[in-house]
Amino acid sequence: MTFSIVATDGIAWGVAVASKFLAVGAAVPAARAGVGAIATQSYANLAYRPDGLARLAAGASARETLDALTAADDQREQRQAGIVDGHGGTATFTGSGCHPWAGGVTGSGDRGCYAIQGNILTGPEVVADMERAWLASDRAAPLARRLFAALDAGDAAGGDKRGRQSAALLVVQPDGGYGGGSDVHVDLRVDDAPHPVPELARLLDLHDIFFTKPDTSQLLDLTPDLAAEVAGLLTSVGHPPAGHDPVSVGHALRDWAGIENLEERVVEEPKIDPVVLQVLRDKAAAART
Repeated sequence: MTFSIVATDGIAWGVAVASKFLAVGAAVPAARAGVGAIATQSYANLAYRPDGLARLAAGASARETLDALTAADDQREQRQAGIVDGHGGTATFTGSGCHPWAGGVTGSGDRGCYAIQGNILTGPEVVADMERAWLASDRAAPLARRLFAALDAGDAAGGDKRGRQSAALLVVQPDGGYGGGSDVHVDLRVDDAPHPVPELARLLDLHDIFFTKPDTSQLLDLTPDLAAEVAGLLTSVGHPPAGHDPVSVGHALRDWAGIENLEERVVEEPKIDPVVLQVLRDKAAAART
């Protein structure tokens, strides 16, 4: 009923999944930084998630974990699952009772390690195109983007032959969460929509704006001219600084950014993240119309 990719780039672990199923993100994915990631689908046995992560955390490989989970499951032939472990091991399982087309592939190498699987698909091209998209993706790109590229390719190839309803993306990495307080870096879900994968893309774009840390190599100096522009923009959105000097502008910018949920992108004065600057320009332009 679902197609998914489970993968790691050695820094992060994650799952991307889509299905003609309500809120697939509530059922299929599980991951823990440094431990591994799991997708359980096709009459999903949700116990695979905590039990599988526990086995991985105890040192079992992806293959050993999946073999143990399915061996203990008397309905294994209706199940499908994929796992990557903390060391890059991979495993996928498709029971003989899964609705066709059903199958999966695994791989590892310098582009990362992955398990791709699906059932009730329009055909094997869904899994094949997902694998090609993963292998063609930029290995330097964030894992979330690479997972999404594979999911998008599977969707374009036909995906679930019953139609479309939901999609989800889960990525974990050490200290990857909001404020560094958890390992959950990306946790996005489209629970019920006619075109869930494109909607997931929109949410991922927003996630990058609000929660991705700034690229320090791209930061802009708050020169007098730029500080004056930023002061004018802040004034346009009802948040005028005390003065046009870089320090005053920086303080006002920090306050405004917190109100706009951009605090993860705030940097020490006298610099500004160009993403924050663009959002501010857009907000000021909208305020003037």
